Amino acid sequence: MNPDLLRGNLELIVLTILERQPLYGFAIIQEAKDRTDGYFDFKEGSLYPALHRMEQDGLLTAQYGEAGRNGKPRKYYAITDKGRVTLGEKRREFSTFSGAVLRLSGA
Repeated sequence: MNPDLLRGNLELIVLTILERQPLYGFAIIQEAKDRTDGYFDFKEGSLYPALHRMEQDGLLTAQYGEAGRNGKPRKYYAITDKGRVTLGEKRREFSTFSGAVLRLSGA
């Protein structure tokens, strides 16, 4: 997978995953991998900065929940109302973009 494509669509991917339920970082990575048959297999180094930025932008909220295997509480991320609005915008934007690329390519 081209990392530039992931970077440009990471908000859409994360918001889509969190639309169903709050999850902690590793669970977000696993959910992306599972729901795309392994296509999205991104690393913590790309996810956590995005989660923190999205939290600062008001798209996500975070709270500590159950402890992981290491005994530390896990930080669960949930989509906010602003995040849901942004998700709708991102979906429309992606649909328009991907449709234009398909038309250009003759597919």
